Amino acid sequence: MMTSAAPIAPTGLVVLLVLLAGCASRGSVDPSAYATMDCNELNHTLSGVAGSISQTAITRGKVARTNVPGWVPGGKRVATAVTDRQTARIERLQQQERTISTARDQTCARRQ
Repeated sequence: MMTSAAPIAPTGLVVLLVLLAGCASRGSVDPSAYATMDCNELNHTLSGVAGSISQTAITRGKVARTNVPGWVPGGKRVATAVTDRQTARIERLQQQERTISTARDQTCARRQ
């Protein structure tokens, strides 16, 4: 009796793509959240956002460069969806960065 072996999906790749699909944060930027912060807090928050932008861009690049085998059902579609979500997250983080930068310019200018 001969059995045909079904190809084994690279579960690590599939799990990674699914996990990354859910990593994009949602929400809008609230400028009032930064109104009570001092210059040091704004600088620290701004550096954290910049780091998040960099890390998200690195992740997006890794997913975009992933060679998903053609036999993985929906693999390319998932990779594209993850890349699109990471791009949207970067855009939201850049908006947050601009908001924090504006608040920092106003707050730190008053201090001088």
